[in-house]
Amino acid sequence: MPTAARAGADTPVPHPPHHVVVLAQPGVLALDFGIPIQAFGDWPGSPYRVTVCTEHPGPVPVHGGPSLLVDRGLDALADADTIVVPGLVPPDPPSPPLRTALAEAAARGARMVSICTGAFVLAGAGLLDGRRATTHWQRTAELAHRYPSVRIEPQVLYVDEGNVLTSAGVAAGIDLCLHIIRADLGATIANQRARALVAAPHRAGGQAQYIAHPTPPERGGGLDELRAWALRHLDEPLTVDLLARRARLSRRTLIRRFHEETGLPPMQWLSDARVDRARELLEGSDLSMAAVARGSGLGTPANLRTLFKRRLGVPPSTYRATFDTAGRPTPGAA
Repeated sequence: MPTAARAGADTPVPHPPHHVVVLAQPGVLALDFGIPIQAFGDWPGSPYRVTVCTEHPGPVPVHGGPSLLVDRGLDALADADTIVVPGLVPPDPPSPPLRTALAEAAARGARMVSICTGAFVLAGAGLLDGRRATTHWQRTAELAHRYPSVRIEPQVLYVDEGNVLTSAGVAAGIDLCLHIIRADLGATIANQRARALVAAPHRAGGQAQYIAHPTPPERGGGLDELRAWALRHLDEPLTVDLLARRARLSRRTLIRRFHEETGLPPMQWLSDARVDRARELLEGSDLSMAAVARGSGLGTPANLRTLFKRRLGVPPSTYRATFDTAGRPTPGAA
């Protein structure tokens, strides 16, 4: 583990520095690639040295952007202390030489890190077998299908499995890099890097990805009209019996058809819809927690806090602070 240089003769700059190698493969996502460069790159007292490599040195196509010119090959992985695999599109499996290089690095103790769809590369090299891992929420089902031995955590920001760490998409990669810096160098330096990156100082890995769960598109017929009506009346008392009467169905038939169309029982669907409404109110208003609870149909601040944290892994006050870019005060914190 690296140590940071601090004032005083008793804390020398380590030599050699902790070597972070960022793997840039064709189709690399520019933002994912830039995150570890910025997080671990050159800053006063940094104990890290960052190298970029690729399987075939030369121009590397960037997804949706200009190419990168990379002059180091897979030989750079041989003395890496930490290897970061950014997301790439499409998330193709690694070639045999890359699989071998990654496996050998992991076997000698290198820390393996992926951001977004970089998890597909680690999984393809067998480094996620039997481990918990995550990726961008839009790709978790694909990762689970292609690599069934991986224990997918579909909603979390990042997963720390010791020497193998994976994150969800984009901003979660910043969270993971700051988590690594915090583990290596302590909270003070991690917070300094967070300020430099204009990022939240610390978001726990178990915090849920902020995924929008839109209502399923209308299929024509079915219970679409009933669900649309329910979404307009979330702040009112809604029960299965009331929904069944409105749909002119028996209670049992309503529950069966609701599950067939949404994959959820009616009250769970309502609870999720109310949490989503609470999220919208927290993101876009200065309403107190009591008003958010009433407006979303969750009733009380205590119920709002319980259901919100169960669904998203953080209390509503923390969620509001994360999305509060205007610097407004947070009334009635829950």
